Amino acid sequence: MSKAPSRPFDSADYIDTPEAVAAYLEAALEDGDAQIIAATLGDIARSKGMAIIAERTGLAREALYKSLSADGNPRLTTLLGVLKAMGLRLSVTADSHQAA
Repeated sequence: MSKAPSRPFDSADYIDTPEAVAAYLEAALEDGDAQIIAATLGDIARSKGMAIIAERTGLAREALYKSLSADGNPRLTTLLGVLKAMGLRLSVTADSHQAA
């Protein structure tokens, strides 16, 4: 019996609407893990085309791949530039579970 061909799962293949982008990034932000947030931004950037995001931010594509990986640690300026290039913006809400 032969095995069916398969390929690794890539979430970037399924982030195809603005609503999917927002939900995916919101879930990562709720988790609060910086590595997950960076990797999630990388997935979203790949879904839109890393070369396009690199051009819009003025950053090298290779640098974006590195910063927006699970091992990456993007600077705030990179994070904000990538979000802007993807047509996203950051907003803050109070956490009702935390006391001030």
